[in-house]
Amino acid sequence: MTDARDPVSSRNTDDDGQPGNFVADRVRADLASGAKGGRLLTRFPPEPNGYLHIGHAKSICLNFGLASLAEQGDTNLRFDDTNPEAESTEYVEAIERDIHWLGFDWGETLFTSSYFEQLYAWAEKLVEKGLAYVDERDLETIRATRGDFHHPGQDGPHRDRPIEENLALLRKMRAGELPDGAAVLRAKIDMASKDLKLRDPLMYRIKKVPHHRTGDEWPIYPMYDWAHGQSDAIEGITHSICTLEFVNHHGLYDWFLRALEIENPPEQIEFAKLALTYTVLSKRRLLQLVEQGHVNGWDDPRMPTLAGMRRRGFTPEAIRAFCERVGVSKSDSTVDISLLEHALREDLNATSPRRMAVLDPLKLTITNWPEGREIEVELDNLPGDPSGGTRQVAFSGSVWVEREDFMEQAPKKWWRLAPGNEVRLRGAALVTCEEVVKDAEGRVTELRCSYDPKSEGGEASDGRKIRGTVHWVSAAHAVDAEVRLYDRLFLAEYPMAGDGDFLQHLNPDSLEVRQGCKLEPSLATLAPGERVQFERLGYFVADPDGTPERPVFGRTISLRDSWAKIAKKLT
Repeated sequence: MTDARDPVSSRNTDDDGQPGNFVADRVRADLASGAKGGRLLTRFPPEPNGYLHIGHAKSICLNFGLASLAEQGDTNLRFDDTNPEAESTEYVEAIERDIHWLGFDWGETLFTSSYFEQLYAWAEKLVEKGLAYVDERDLETIRATRGDFHHPGQDGPHRDRPIEENLALLRKMRAGELPDGAAVLRAKIDMASKDLKLRDPLMYRIKKVPHHRTGDEWPIYPMYDWAHGQSDAIEGITHSICTLEFVNHHGLYDWFLRALEIENPPEQIEFAKLALTYTVLSKRRLLQLVEQGHVNGWDDPRMPTLAGMRRRGFTPEAIRAFCERVGVSKSDSTVDISLLEHALREDLNATSPRRMAVLDPLKLTITNWPEGREIEVELDNLPGDPSGGTRQVAFSGSVWVEREDFMEQAPKKWWRLAPGNEVRLRGAALVTCEEVVKDAEGRVTELRCSYDPKSEGGEASDGRKIRGTVHWVSAAHAVDAEVRLYDRLFLAEYPMAGDGDFLQHLNPDSLEVRQGCKLEPSLATLAPGERVQFERLGYFVADPDGTPERPVFGRTISLRDSWAKIAKKLT
């Protein structure tokens, strides 16, 4: 059962303004009618040929959430591992890790490969019933004679082969006596059917490729359409929840179950998969990004994989909240990515401690600060900081400030650092910029300021109002760090639109790496995965590439949505 909150209980109707969940309604109706004997067993059946992404999260939340609707409710995790060329143990372990991180649990991990003997026995049963046959033609010929929506398919020369010959050939396939591509097993249904899936679909193909679990035991592998529904039946799944692309497979699944005389078969319900703007969720395209080096692996923080989002600093709570808000529908649509970003900011705002960091450091020296003096400044933690109260931060006469907080030729209403401007170093003192030091190329290297000794704590003793406040890090105590600034991986709202060359829409500025950033000393102690708000800069997460001596942080998301302004400039 799930350890996470129920993602379906509050979404059974649209009347209250919440997103609808017709799948939960269907399940509730079945339970109320006594169908399936009051039992509810769903499953999440990924193929272990890649990492899970945000689209899978919607299906995970739905399937595991439905289990909470019945006293005898549960969810299986089953790997549909029927294509050994693309599958690996790495993917299996990554998927298990991601589902646990998302907040869900299950019993024993199941595999379609565990059912290979049963599936093969059922295949022989269909041959014996005259409902399957071995076709020795090549796949290209089989495809060419399948017909289309306007033309019926053509019966092949092997369609009426005697049952005994079909059994003998199938057993030769199973024994590895035939070479790759020499034959396939097909269901014998109707080559003139208006449902193209029923035109004698393939059930088995010869593929002498080692399997990540069964090794070289099997020289033939079941096709997905043959294995999928039967695996559900073997496990006793009551409700098979699939995405809309499987609507066209529904008739074939039902035919197989009837042909095998399966009692009380699973109820199949299709729902719309998740699509996001500025995002590609095709597993094949994501693999292309990885293999061609456009990203640094499946867990690259710019990737929409759950591994990448976890490394980016997403919380499972934010992802579950997002999946709840988008609801479950019967028609495909694309969700604006800003909804996901809103859910993320909302959660991080409530859970992230606030600390100071300077990403583009500029030295500020207080010329009248007593030499060698160090003090502990008591800072009020900003609203929303879960640690509450105050914290002590070291302060001396030399600090780092953000370069963008200084402007030499400042316009009116510029309240931050500029020659002659008095500003507040947050919680520490009021300083006035009196001298700007530059290098030979004219780049500003240091600001020399004086401070009001009566303003320690950050407020003027005479009550004068200081409108500008900047954050800082003590130069004597700062920890040097690498900070990686991530942005959206694609510039186009719909990267797969047009000619489908999604790579042309890659954002060349999706990653900016900054060295020599300055952090509060406490930030060096954060463990990989711990999240924090850098005051005024955004939400960040400690990256596993870092060490206490050389921390690495990645930006999860900015404090506010600046993308709308950027996108406007690009149009």
